[in-house]
Amino acid sequence: HLSWFVPQQFIDMYNLDDIILPETLEEDLNDIPAVGRQFVKPLVHDALVRQNKWKEAVRAYLASITYADYCIGILLDALENSEYKDNTIVILMGDHGWHLGEKKHWSKFTLWERATRTTFMIQAPGINQGRCDAPVNLLDLYPTLIEFNSLPPKSDLQGHSLVPLLKDVNATWNRATLTYFNHAENYSIRDKSWRYIHYYDGTEELYNHDTDPNEWENIAGDVRYRDKIRELREKSGLGDLHKLN
Repeated sequence: HLSWFVPQQFIDMYNLDDIILPETLEEDLNDIPAVGRQFVKPLVHDALVRQNKWKEAVRAYLASITYADYCIGILLDALENSEYKDNTIVILMGDHGWHLGEKKHWSKFTLWERATRTTFMIQAPGINQGRCDAPVNLLDLYPTLIEFNSLPPKSDLQGHSLVPLLKDVNATWNRATLTYFNHAENYSIRDKSWRYIHYYDGTEELYNHDTDPNEWENIAGDVRYRDKIRELREKSGLGDLHKLN
């Protein structure tokens, strides 16, 4: 979180001239429902651009990540040199992502990709896998630890064990993950290729991440994708809880 105060040595790792700014689209918010636009903080972004501080802000964010990575490395080095290195599960996670000017927004507090996608890493004894692209949720952590530690299962959990993905990053995972924000009717559903957003007033957004990774084209109003929205709701567990327009 702000403020991004870190030791100078980590800021010096990033040459300001080499900073690559996020991809943005000037008219990006034109097809966003009014409720979604209310979450945006354009004044912050406009001020950073006007004062030529955008790159400095991105550099501070990157430096903060690098500093956190350095501190985590100290912990992992201590674990590696301890008697517990072969029987310890290490989990690194955040609770949200961060906009750095995408959609003219800074901070979190949205249902788009930049705010809802977060760090989630698991290293466990006997598991030696790489990156997994399946859409998962932090709610999946508890059932994962239950199964991995051979504890009695619980049937009243919303999350799903990630052990199959820990054993095989390419395992079948036909699920979508659900995120709420600020209101029970403000939610986002994400599977591997799609993001659907529903706001409390019934307005919607839909993005195909295979062709639109920046979520620039809201296609929710296209009747050809109503079945896709139904499918996403089913995969997320919502079903027809909310009536389709």
